[in-house]
Amino acid sequence: MIGKIEHLGIAVKDIQASNALFTKLLGRPPYKEEAVESENVITSFFQSGTNKIELLQATHPDSAIAKFIEKKGEGIHHIAFDVDDLEAEIVRLKEEGFQMIHEVPKAGADNKRIAFLHPKGTNGVLIELCQSV
Repeated sequence: MIGKIEHLGIAVKDIQASNALFTKLLGRPPYKEEAVESENVITSFFQSGTNKIELLQATHPDSAIAKFIEKKGEGIHHIAFDVDDLEAEIVRLKEEGFQMIHEVPKAGADNKRIAFLHPKGTNGVLIELCQSV
C-alpha cells in the first residue's frame, strides 16, 4: 500500500548552485549527495522536518532529467511515495490499470529500490514508488 510522501524531486541545471540556494532556504546543508549511474544523475537530499527534497542534475544529455529540463525547465520533476512491498504495489497498480515505466524495481538513490508510474495515467504527474533497502 502507498504510504507517506517520501520526497519531492526537483530537476536542476546546476546542483552546486541549487545546493547553495536550498541550504540558505532551509537553513541546513544536504544530508546526502550521490551519483545514480543507472539514471545518469547526481542527487542531493535535504531534510525539512519530516519531509525530504531531492535535487537532480543530469550527467548525460540523453538522461530523463536533461530531457525534462530541456522541455519544461527546472522545477518539480516527481513525487515519490513510500511503499512497504514494491513488487506487490507494482502488481496492484497494474491491476488497477496504471501504466508502469518500470515493471521491475531498480536501485535508486538514498538506499531505495524504485519504480515509476507513467504520468499519462496520473494527471501528468510523474510518480515514484520507493522501498527502503
